[in-house]
Amino acid sequence: MRLRLLLLALGTFAVGTDSMVMAGILDGIAGDLGVSVPAAGQLVSVFALSYALLAPVLATLTARWDRRRLLLTAMGVFTVANALSALAPDYGTLLATRVLAAAGAAAYTPTASAVATALAPPERRGRALATVLGGMTVATALGVPVGAYLGSEDWRLTMWLVAALGVLAFAGLALLMRGLPAPTAGAPGLRERLAPLRDRRVLAGAATTLTFFLAFNSVYIYLATAVRPATDGDQGRLSLILLATGIASVAGSWLGGRLVDRLGVRTVLLAGSVAAGLAFAALPWLSRSLPGALVYAVTAPLAGWAVGVALPHRMASIAPANAPLLISLNSSALYLGIASAGAVGSGAMAAFGERWFPLVSAGLAAVAWGLSFTTTARVRAEHAVARGDGAQVGARA
Repeated sequence: MRLRLLLLALGTFAVGTDSMVMAGILDGIAGDLGVSVPAAGQLVSVFALSYALLAPVLATLTARWDRRRLLLTAMGVFTVANALSALAPDYGTLLATRVLAAAGAAAYTPTASAVATALAPPERRGRALATVLGGMTVATALGVPVGAYLGSEDWRLTMWLVAALGVLAFAGLALLMRGLPAPTAGAPGLRERLAPLRDRRVLAGAATTLTFFLAFNSVYIYLATAVRPATDGDQGRLSLILLATGIASVAGSWLGGRLVDRLGVRTVLLAGSVAAGLAFAALPWLSRSLPGALVYAVTAPLAGWAVGVALPHRMASIAPANAPLLISLNSSALYLGIASAGAVGSGAMAAFGERWFPLVSAGLAAVAWGLSFTTTARVRAEHAVARGDGAQVGARA
């Protein structure tokens, strides 16, 4: 099982590198294709929005597909799209290839997450999910810096790097990912598959994911600005802060999986939201020195990615038979948060200034905490009533 989970994580590592590295090569793209940097930045937004819109649609349309076939198809589309991005002769073509790459990613990541939960026994599903999602956090610590370094010479090399990662993931899945649990016999049709969208628990879970990742990324996107007093414009200091952020993201994903299995989803959601919110609120003071900025760089992603593991686990537990669709909805909410964070962060900066804008993220984290507190408490009570006892069965739901 461990090897299979690592292969699935290799695919999410490729997806994570692709989705996050673009921000580091926008100058090169703009100069090469003769467009403005803001226009090049739309490539990031188009990828995120396409992912968000396509994930639940593709999960529904492919519900009856063999899981191995779906993983291979998704990774194949993703890989080809990145190769086409590397070859794109103009901005319009590149934009189209980003939509295609988002389609492959939107089909792959939720499926990989659902397969991970199906492969693992119930008491280890949090750790299995953390392993697969850990591929995305490792991308922030390793894939993005390497991709950005290559992109400093030629942005197309970065796209070839992502395509090569896709080839490796595809080959591993093709060779070793056999005998996966099949889709449930007599799988429900489209109307039944979409029924969870009418479930208030699903909507609450998606709203929590969107709000939390909006809070997290509204600061992350503008982290260089937020910690400028600590770095004084020195690239080496900023690189140190970003390295600490990447390492803490990996640690947060690992820790979140274990805490979900040990303490339950609700505890992780509530404690992680509080910790992240306090980090956002303290950043205007922590950013005045390098040690303080490093405290933030460790605390916020450690808490944030622990919550990031708990959120899809919570969604999948609502209706396990529809786990791929529910996890895809969670992914959609996450990417909508990412897509909206640029505008929210810049708006907060315009309203409150470069020092105080993280306070908006602190407020959003408080909203995410409130959503988690009220909706997970309700889910726990409903589960207990359904069982006819007072057991705290919802603590892990």
